[in-house]
Amino acid sequence: MTATQSTAQSPARPGSASDRRRFVKGHGTQNDFVILTDPAADLELTEPTVAALCDRRRGIGADGLLRVVRSAALVERGVLTALPDGVGPDDWFMDYRNADGSIAEMCGNGVRVFAHHLRASGLVADDAFTVGSRAGARPVIVHSHDEVRADVTVEMGQVRLDGESLVRIGDDAYRGAMVDVGNPHLACVVPDMSAADLAAVDFTAGVEIDSQAFPHGANVELVTPPGPVDERGRLPAAMRVFERGVGETRSCGTGLVAAGAAILAAGDQSTGTLCITVPGGRVEVGVRTDGSHLRGPSMLVADGELRAGWDRLPD
Repeated sequence: MTATQSTAQSPARPGSASDRRRFVKGHGTQNDFVILTDPAADLELTEPTVAALCDRRRGIGADGLLRVVRSAALVERGVLTALPDGVGPDDWFMDYRNADGSIAEMCGNGVRVFAHHLRASGLVADDAFTVGSRAGARPVIVHSHDEVRADVTVEMGQVRLDGESLVRIGDDAYRGAMVDVGNPHLACVVPDMSAADLAAVDFTAGVEIDSQAFPHGANVELVTPPGPVDERGRLPAAMRVFERGVGETRSCGTGLVAAGAAILAAGDQSTGTLCITVPGGRVEVGVRTDGSHLRGPSMLVADGELRAGWDRLPD
């Protein structure tokens, strides 16, 4: 089954995100999230509520929202029509929402932060466990953690390259690889682009992609060609990303994997390990014949409580 097939419209429910409720704020290489623990799926997460919560003036501010919920509860509440592939009913499920309130299939940085929160809060007792997502089961390993910092590897699943397409950013057009990492990407490895050239690209006007190639939109990555391998045998590169439903972010986990696959394909390789720098930090990406992985940091920076009625506009 596909992630889209497993997702249903959340029904109206008496529980509201405007009730007094605890939250945690975290980030993975500065891709930041609001985390709400809601095991029984009691919250009604409407698009306007999520968008307000993620707004950096009206709400807490984030690139997305992570709801911590039991997988079976989402089926019982009608949020999912069925469990995605490999996800068990008792698995903790990362119910991920973009900053505009729309639902997304996966978020690699989000899974690392989600896993860190589960481990640091005591919701799981082991360092290796499975996180459910709309893109399927995602095994994780928490290599080290405390209440603020963690080092986490997440298995990102199979990477599929689906041909090429174009993106227009301002007056410039870039050709890239169409990559599926559980969600759609256009990863553009730009010949002769330096890190300084990459930093100078202006994303403020947005991106234009082929709607026929990407009927549900896509994340767009601009990537430098790789340099010589580092001391650990990894290919270094740099990336910036414009995320569907969000805009430019400091990092994107699935985008990093898509960029890694595109870099390897551009060099006529199908497997390898890379060290990719984004504005928010640096992560390791591994692409194998049987899947891929993403390893990097997580930070839990704050926790607090939403006050009842926070999302109601003043009279």
